Amino acid sequence: MKTNYKLIVFDWDGTLMDSECKIVNCIAAAAADCGVPDPGPAASRNIIGLGLTEAMRLLFPSLNQEKHDEITERYRQHFLQHDQTAALLFPGVAEGLQSLSQRGYLLAVATGKSRRGLQRVLDETNIGHLFAATRCADETFSKPHPKMLEDILAFTGMTPDQALMVGDTVYDMQMAQNARMARLAVSYGVHKREQLLEHMPLACVNSFPEVCAWFN
Repeated sequence: MKTNYKLIVFDWDGTLMDSECKIVNCIAAAAADCGVPDPGPAASRNIIGLGLTEAMRLLFPSLNQEKHDEITERYRQHFLQHDQTAALLFPGVAEGLQSLSQRGYLLAVATGKSRRGLQRVLDETNIGHLFAATRCADETFSKPHPKMLEDILAFTGMTPDQALMVGDTVYDMQMAQNARMARLAVSYGVHKREQLLEHMPLACVNSFPEVCAWFN
């Protein structure tokens, strides 16, 4: 069954990159800049994976769109320019992606990051050349809407049954379900194993080397 998959679509934050602390810190800094209460680490972790527009609506439900836009812009400035919190690839990611590519799998990314944010980390990590396609939340609908996956399938010429989504949040699992795609969950990201298992992934693994080993 595993050999039938030709395309592997990865989430970015929490699946390929350990960026949780940086995101949480930038949300707190943006809230402080705009004079609104910090929603706290637990709430901030929970929205990782969503597009910024959707994330801000959930984190600050009582604020109007103008204030959401202000916080979003401050978040971007902190994330791209000011915050120095380290955000590194999880152990085994660079080597694992290279191995999967060499074995003939097409690789892609579907992320809640903006195009600008994704391009920056692709350049910094030097792994952008491994991906046949990438899709970002500011280019289409946020997770769990299936449009990012549908766009990647169309671009690569694959059908849903030829593709597998790998992610660490229920938003990834729901997006794949909505796109009629199989899914593999990872437990080392932001959402708990119990939450992920509710969405019937093929498996829930504990490290990126285990992701790669799953395809053996």
